[in-house]
Amino acid sequence: MPPYIASIDQGTTSTRCIIFDQTGTPIASDQREHTQMFPQPGWVEHNPMEIWSRTQEVVAGALINAHLGAKDIAAIGITNQRETVVVWEKATGKPICNAIVWQDTRSADICAMLAKASKLGQDRLRSRVGLPLSTYFSGPKLKWVLDNVPNARTRAVNGELLFGTVDSWLIWNLTGGVHVTDVTNASRTMLMNLKTLEWDEVALKMMDIPRVMLPVIKSSAEVYGTAKTSALAGVPIAGDLGDQQAALFGQTCFSPGEAKNTYGTGCFMLMNTGTKPIASTHGLLTTLGYKIGRQPAVYALEGGIAIAGALVQWLRDNLGLIVHSGDVEVLAASVSDSGGMFIVPAFSGLYAPYWKNDARGVMTGLTRFINKGHIARAALEATAYQTREVLDAMNADSGVKLTALKVDGGMVRNELLMQFQADILGVPVIRPTVSETTALGAAYAAGLATGVWSQTEDLRVNWGSDKEWLPNLSKVDRASLYKGWKKAVTRTFKWVTP
Repeated sequence: MPPYIASIDQGTTSTRCIIFDQTGTPIASDQREHTQMFPQPGWVEHNPMEIWSRTQEVVAGALINAHLGAKDIAAIGITNQRETVVVWEKATGKPICNAIVWQDTRSADICAMLAKASKLGQDRLRSRVGLPLSTYFSGPKLKWVLDNVPNARTRAVNGELLFGTVDSWLIWNLTGGVHVTDVTNASRTMLMNLKTLEWDEVALKMMDIPRVMLPVIKSSAEVYGTAKTSALAGVPIAGDLGDQQAALFGQTCFSPGEAKNTYGTGCFMLMNTGTKPIASTHGLLTTLGYKIGRQPAVYALEGGIAIAGALVQWLRDNLGLIVHSGDVEVLAASVSDSGGMFIVPAFSGLYAPYWKNDARGVMTGLTRFINKGHIARAALEATAYQTREVLDAMNADSGVKLTALKVDGGMVRNELLMQFQADILGVPVIRPTVSETTALGAAYAAGLATGVWSQTEDLRVNWGSDKEWLPNLSKVDRASLYKGWKKAVTRTFKWVTP
């Protein structure tokens, strides 16, 4: 059997392909960014055809960089930005509109209308799908497409249109027409029943979504089909996980109580809760962790933060404070602290634990003393503070107090951020040897489905610690800073545009 796995990691700002060997070590990769479109305030779009083109480019590039061909690859794993909606024509494969990205808030009125129609309000479907009504999830976005794109609903009912999250879009294109998704991605639509792992008729009826346009729900590790296009033609596609669940899997969080935090465009903490879903009472999401073949599904609690690395991009692209995203650490280190200011980046509302679609971002504590170094430092600290809020909720929901936090994603290379994260949490923060665990998790799933590895426990030996940050902030200072953050958050609520 070929010894390598190709992992396609389709993220919010870029697409990568990473080639892993049997020890879970990356041997080569390629990465390309795609265009971010903001046609109106609160709207975020991607071009699905550009994403498909970038996918083909990075697959070819990774193979070239690894000096390998398709014959050397045992399987393909896919991981993707979740909740982003693509609707395309079944006959031609052409999208009927741009992809509506998970950060997009245009479905706010839909969510408000659906919540108002029930005594349960925002939690109307939570007992069935584990999620509150929010612009974050795919279902309301899909309803918006069907309600607003000319003839979309009629065409969908007639079986002419297909819906998918980005994993479905890529698998459909790679295989030439296989229309599937996995349980982790389906669990983020607000349309899948958590217990049956099938599309929920109550949710579909409530949002008026035709079942005929939905993909078949599969496990996270099985052969879905064979690639017929791209440089990987002939290789089975055998792994599919939403990006945050893929990171949980790549961090080998296979036991209940184990958790990870991924720092990317957004920031997402997941805790393995075992084979039974746990309902959150502290603003977290109940979601699927993963399902390997015919084994029982594993559930997770999740706290999602919309804006993390995206705030650094904002400093770069909108304010021009830095030239490259990596410059933010040097700028932030030019000052000893944030000068008493806070940035709450509620650009797309606030996610966990608040779930306020109408919140908007603020800077507080501004004085003439503040310079761009303080702004850069406050931007990094915002991610750490939001993570603290999620961890507090997770501790309360699970009844398990985390003693250390495994971290991964692009921002974990930022040493200043990781130290402040440990300081504000009061627990050690541990970065693994392979920090890009999202792509690794998808590779692991594909390898399990094709016999590269026989069971999940075989993967634990591949995990290793690269660096650990210990908290060195006093309890008094920690409490004081966090109090200031919580006060700043209240300034974002019930924002009304003048």
